[in-house]
Amino acid sequence: MKILVVGSGGREHALAWKIAQSQRVQMVFVAPGNGGTASDARMKNIALTDPAALADFVEREQVKLTIVGPEAPLAAGIVNLFRTRGLKIFGPTKEAAQLESSKDFAKAFMLRHGIPTAKYRTFADAQAAHDYVRSEGAPIVIKADGLAAGKGVVVATTEDEAHAAIDMMLSDNRLGDAGARVVIEEFLAGEEASFIVMVDGKHILPLATSQDHKRLKDHDEGPNTGGMGAYSPAPIVTPELHARVMREIIAPTVQGMAKDGIPYTGFLYAGLMIDASGNPKTLEFNCRMGDPETQPIMARMKSDFLSVVEHAVVGTLDAVELQWDRRTALGVVMAAANYPETPRKGDLISGIPAENDNCITFHAGTTLEGGKLQTSGGRVLCVVGLGDSVKVAQRAAYDAIDAIRFDGAQYRHDIGWRAIKHHQG
Repeated sequence: MKILVVGSGGREHALAWKIAQSQRVQMVFVAPGNGGTASDARMKNIALTDPAALADFVEREQVKLTIVGPEAPLAAGIVNLFRTRGLKIFGPTKEAAQLESSKDFAKAFMLRHGIPTAKYRTFADAQAAHDYVRSEGAPIVIKADGLAAGKGVVVATTEDEAHAAIDMMLSDNRLGDAGARVVIEEFLAGEEASFIVMVDGKHILPLATSQDHKRLKDHDEGPNTGGMGAYSPAPIVTPELHARVMREIIAPTVQGMAKDGIPYTGFLYAGLMIDASGNPKTLEFNCRMGDPETQPIMARMKSDFLSVVEHAVVGTLDAVELQWDRRTALGVVMAAANYPETPRKGDLISGIPAENDNCITFHAGTTLEGGKLQTSGGRVLCVVGLGDSVKVAQRAAYDAIDAIRFDGAQYRHDIGWRAIKHHQG
């Protein structure tokens, strides 16, 4: 059977890689894909991004199932369009995707359904937002209401930083429509974790736990990014905490969406902050799998992922029991020169080791031009190592990175440090 994965990043390469392992799959189309998906005989890139053109392609090629990776097509209503044409697709509708596409929608939803989150206010008027910051003080968090490709959240440690973020979004309009309204939240201290589940409208299937590293540089310094690395499982998510997150956050969200007449289907990602006492609060929702969390999660999945998605599409996720590799998977992102501000493109990439049982390299910002692999975006590769401990997985990833070359490459040297600290503690 033929499958379509929509997107071009590391998350989509990992989803396509996992789907392609199914015995029943003859081809995985990736739209538009990247240099990694172009180099795999089991995959074929198609240069389409328009939802209607993709639906035409699916009908023409008799593609059995479509999986949507990134948020933009979901917010644009690709699932609604495919469903009206009777095409099988896994993802949330445009209405359900508001959990990610509008921070204000998500915060009001959480307040309405009693889901633990930070105190907040929403503003379209810059002066009112400035006054609120002066009354609340810092640290404080400023978020663009709409989708801003990972650049719409400023954790302001001083009031001056908060005022600058408000001016950037509301007065200078630097984020366009995404920043026409801002959500201002109380700052939550603690440790972050990514909690990702699959939902079929009613049933919930949790995926393996994971933890992301948002800051560009070692020791969690430098600007926020889309994510510089991740590992799975995440030791901070104990069985007790897992049960509590399902009970207090995930289940009320799925039930609340159904109650509001917007049943949720697709991947659901809750970004959590866990305080020193172990209490979880919701920082944000994403209506997709995380990137780079997907890469280590898929590297650990033993189950036939195609079968899992088929169950999700027909509403029988309660019949699925996932099998996982017992090892830790740890992914390190290699980013382009000048990332995250103005990533350089066109640098030649060499030395990527062949995939083996302990290491897989997923592509993101790469392109294959005339048989030569080169950088084409901010986050270029995610190198995933697997091992019996976090340290062993970490060593496998960094040993592979030592062999990879492209000018201006930057990456963190400490991915997994929190997990190592947990094990030592």
